Amino acid sequence: MNRTATIKRKTNETDITLKLDLDKSIKKHINTGSAFLDHMLDLFSTHGGIGLSVECKGDVDVDMHHSSEDIAICLGEALLKAVGNKKGIERFGHYYVPMDEALVRTVLDLSGRISFVFKGKLKNNIVGNLETEMIIHFFQSFAQAAKINLHIDIIRGSNTHHCIEGIFKSFARALSMAISSSTRVRGIPSTKGML
Repeated sequence: MNRTATIKRKTNETDITLKLDLDKSIKKHINTGSAFLDHMLDLFSTHGGIGLSVECKGDVDVDMHHSSEDIAICLGEALLKAVGNKKGIERFGHYYVPMDEALVRTVLDLSGRISFVFKGKLKNNIVGNLETEMIIHFFQSFAQAAKINLHIDIIRGSNTHHCIEGIFKSFARALSMAISSSTRVRGIPSTKGML
């Protein structure tokens, strides 16, 4: 099964092409308009073992709101398309990541039901040219577009960069677990027969 997707999104605020490959690497290219967000998406790709290419031309002279939100929407739509009917996958994923003094947990379910819960504090308001409130909005937008149940908890941490890096790494590992082949459940992992 070819679990790939290409999403193109063009608005008055952004022009995005995003490619996702759940099973093998594609030539990694990440250009979001924010070096910090580029770094976080690179971490996501590397630690999730997921091929990712993102090219975004956005109104970054305003701020990173539209670009980061629309990239998250494209990433969510790409995941939804690439995972298909979800036959044979684990469906659930969870992961803890320590990042120096920070400890972050991500738990998710590729259920087709949308929910997003974030608990924790980000001490600084901006990292690079990215407002840290956009991190929460990024994952909320992703969860809605991907139609998943996503819980992210910063259990502890004082360094904002470390906390956000822990978020992206734990999210990558939890998602990698959820999309992996199940050794116990055959078919669709739901008593409903669909997700």
